[in-house]
Amino acid sequence: MLKDITIGQYFPGNSIIHRLDARFKIIFSVIAATMLFTAQNFTGLGIAAVFIFMCFAVSGIKFRMMLKSLKPIVPLIIFTGILNLFFIKGEEILFSWWFVTIYAEGARTSAFMMVRIITLIVGMSLLTYTSSPIMLTDAIESLLSPLKKLRFPVHELAMMMMIALRFIPLLIEETDKIIMAQKARGANMDAKGLIKKAKALVPILIPLFISAFKRANELAMAMECRCYKGGEGRTRLKKLKASVIDFLALGLILCVFGLIIANNIAFK
Repeated sequence: MLKDITIGQYFPGNSIIHRLDARFKIIFSVIAATMLFTAQNFTGLGIAAVFIFMCFAVSGIKFRMMLKSLKPIVPLIIFTGILNLFFIKGEEILFSWWFVTIYAEGARTSAFMMVRIITLIVGMSLLTYTSSPIMLTDAIESLLSPLKKLRFPVHELAMMMMIALRFIPLLIEETDKIIMAQKARGANMDAKGLIKKAKALVPILIPLFISAFKRANELAMAMECRCYKGGEGRTRLKKLKASVIDFLALGLILCVFGLIIANNIAFK
């Protein structure tokens, strides 16, 4: 069901990952993604994967949440694996039948890419799972603050990004409710065939768009009632403060990154 998708959700907690500065967590996410794409072999990828999964375990987020974060991209993972499996050629043949030939290099590349995508999604999901939308908004605005000198609307950009991120679980929940309501009215949501599936989406999309515009209007009215006028002169209840733990965590992830680079050089 759509309600099982956890993209953009925040799970409160008191783990060391939750207590890290949101600015550092964004930097960590960028470094983690760079690590995964820098790794050139299974050893380097394994180092990055173990580190990211250990961070997920330390965060205290339940393992089933990790599986839910992977659910939307399962078709992409399978497609990537099949694409690399059948289209990458090499010297060692693992399987051959008629026009289908699978090479050892294709199998290794397929497994490598699938592990990389899974680890990347898990690492990126950890950012939203352990950081509230308000903290992420403040963190993005703080990191992009140098652009204010160029009159770039940093606060407005950060606010739009976080509102969009926050609306993802709300719209998913709303879509699930609409589907259940239409099924209760006798609508056939499990129709087969491309044309029939497209027609089945009409009674879902129209109420969804109406609900989305209604929510957007209510949000705009609420912001106006609270005299919201953008980032200029705005104060914050909780200010972002870097601690020793943040710098220690930064040093740790840089050490892991350095280990991956050293592994690439050693096995080049």
